[in-house]
Amino acid sequence: MTWIYPLSAETEQPASVLGGKAHGLVVLRRLGLPVPPGFVIGTAACRAFLRDGRPPDGLAAELAAAVADLEAATRRRLGDPDRPLAVSVRSGACVSMPGMMNTVLNLGLTAEATAGLAAETGDPSFALDARLRFLSGFAAVAIGLAPESLEALVRREIEHADGEVAGLLAAIRGVENLIRARTGEPVPDDATRQLDLAVTAVFSSWHTPRATTYRRLHGIPHELGTAVTVQAMVFGNRDDRSGTGVAFSRDPNTGARGPFGEVVFGGQGGDVVSGRSPTRPLSELAEREPAVWAGLLDALGRVEGHYRDACHVEFTFEAGELWLLQVRSGGLAGRAAVRVAVDLADEGVLDRREALLRVSPAQLRHARTPRLVNPDAADLLARGVGASPGVAVGRVATTADAAVRMAAEGPVILVRPHTSPLDLHGLAAAEGVVTALGGPTSHAAVVARALGKPAVVGASGLTVATGSVLAGGRVIREGTLIAIDGTSGHVVLGNPRIASAGTDPRLRRLLDWADEASGDGSDRADAERLDAAHAALR
Repeated sequence: MTWIYPLSAETEQPASVLGGKAHGLVVLRRLGLPVPPGFVIGTAACRAFLRDGRPPDGLAAELAAAVADLEAATRRRLGDPDRPLAVSVRSGACVSMPGMMNTVLNLGLTAEATAGLAAETGDPSFALDARLRFLSGFAAVAIGLAPESLEALVRREIEHADGEVAGLLAAIRGVENLIRARTGEPVPDDATRQLDLAVTAVFSSWHTPRATTYRRLHGIPHELGTAVTVQAMVFGNRDDRSGTGVAFSRDPNTGARGPFGEVVFGGQGGDVVSGRSPTRPLSELAEREPAVWAGLLDALGRVEGHYRDACHVEFTFEAGELWLLQVRSGGLAGRAAVRVAVDLADEGVLDRREALLRVSPAQLRHARTPRLVNPDAADLLARGVGASPGVAVGRVATTADAAVRMAAEGPVILVRPHTSPLDLHGLAAAEGVVTALGGPTSHAAVVARALGKPAVVGASGLTVATGSVLAGGRVIREGTLIAIDGTSGHVVLGNPRIASAGTDPRLRRLLDWADEASGDGSDRADAERLDAAHAALR
């Protein structure tokens, strides 16, 4: 039995074996696009671990060999004090489950390796920041410490220290002490041991409540298991010519053709999708890093050409060099899915049969998106970025648990500073979501689009506390009725007038194609017409 596969263009295994993330990385390699070297532990190893409660026989030997190959490819060594290799350890089920399972970045930065990285780069602040990110991620993933508690500790230590390096050192000590207090042991200072624990933590995250809930909501079988992708780190926090971002080939809310997304300069890993870090429009790359921008446009064109669908990529750039970390196709809001399918048919990329099959009945049900009538004249609380189209009206809930509890008595709107995978049960119970932070590629936006629920993100005028929201000097208590418009980004008090969706010519054309395919021109509901076409085409 083979447990581990290389991330190479020659790897032929399907996504059911490699997981969707690693399978996409193999595709990127075949397209000649820049992907950090690495390997993937296949889904079969996860299933064996979940069945037996331990890693399968032979995995340890294959893992040691795969790490040795990665060290040879990078000319670095895991945990080495002179030329340290740091790796990312990411989950990847065969069906996309964004943010639902665990990730550890900068693994391998032991105390000695961190000192070596500082000496090699001449930048102690960068090396210590990378070490701190590893410890915080490891503490959250492998030990279960709350990310919010870790963030608060780090912020407090840095704010009270005298200088950047002193603050980072104090924060590192604080996280280490917190881990020791929780476990009775220090963080393993052996990189191989760190890797073993991280792999086990990713396997175990398949059965976390958030992952189980997500699979239930999306009809994903529980027996699939996740792969684990291990790659050499690319440091988006390296310098002022580094960063990380998410880029779509077409707008995920409208379907309009052209690059769309966000970037965090000086950021790393989940800084964009977490919604905690200030983001910038993707277009700012064109001025600040024109070579990265050009490479990204080329990559978006190639992946859309390969998949014949709207796609998005996660990327990092280090010192002006672009690297791609993930690719996915689809994932569009209802009206955007219709527009992309029809536009691709008009462009000759798809035929009408393929275009019809690209749009699900569920997406079609969300394609007629209502809008608030004259929201600027309503009692405006805040305005953010419309991140998932539609209108939702409900009572304010400020925690995921409150949303679940209150939803039993009527519609609720989840209002949070930002959301994380731990909020999934609240997102599932709510009619819509508002976040004070984050942008259109943040966790809240991505999950809301997947669930077909309206979302407003980056509503910076809101300060959210447990039980209340401060908006423009007013205190809005939990339970207050509000309405949100996931297209315009308005958040208003009360239950304002809602305008039904206008006629979309692309939607009308798609439904005409559905009637032609099914041979039925009846006046059934739109989703039923599309469902009949799907049945006829299959």
